[in-house]
Amino acid sequence: MQQSLAGQRVLVTQCTEFMGPVLCEVLAEQGADVVASAEPLAEADAAARVVRDAGRIDVLVANLALKAPSTPAVDVGEAEWREVFAALVDPLPRLVAAAVPAMAVRRSGKVLVIGSASALRGMKRASTYSAARGAQLAWVQAVGVELAPLGVQVNAIAQNFVDNPTYFPPEVQTNPRFQERLAREVPLGRLVAAREDALFAAYLCSRAADCFVGQVFPVCGGWAVR
Repeated sequence: MQQSLAGQRVLVTQCTEFMGPVLCEVLAEQGADVVASAEPLAEADAAARVVRDAGRIDVLVANLALKAPSTPAVDVGEAEWREVFAALVDPLPRLVAAAVPAMAVRRSGKVLVIGSASALRGMKRASTYSAARGAQLAWVQAVGVELAPLGVQVNAIAQNFVDNPTYFPPEVQTNPRFQERLAREVPLGRLVAAREDALFAAYLCSRAADCFVGQVFPVCGGWAVR
């Protein structure tokens, strides 16, 4: 896969967090003109502003991240629930409302959501985060089938145990207890490398992936496979 995104303009949100840095690097290597936005998107008008400032875009990569709370489900308060959904879910319809109309006019465009496999397998003390990530994936499936007739493909990567600075920083990776968990729970036996994940994202952003509609692709080293 060489220069698969040549001539494509790609907007990557939250470019300094989660998969943002490696996505920007790999997408550029594949020939994309990358527009990297670090602006927070929780405010109601932020998404429209980011898309407007980006100018023409062919691909929107919704890379949304928030440190996952570890509150027991019965102790989750209204503020935590609203904060997590405001960061991970609410920006999606706003980004699409801002970016997709121009794509639909051209009958060409893609939206890729960088989500989490925490929505695919139960995790203790992660109810708020898992619910928000699950909402992302349900949204992708619904919006994907709605926008496909307009020439816009919407898909998602549902990842976990992928090397990234937000959820698996060096101090986590070097912790012996984490290494034991990795060996016990992840069939791959290691973290998915950041570039492995980003190269797959680049493929989904390319014209070679025009056939995928509302798809959720687990990238988690087998962790979510039952």
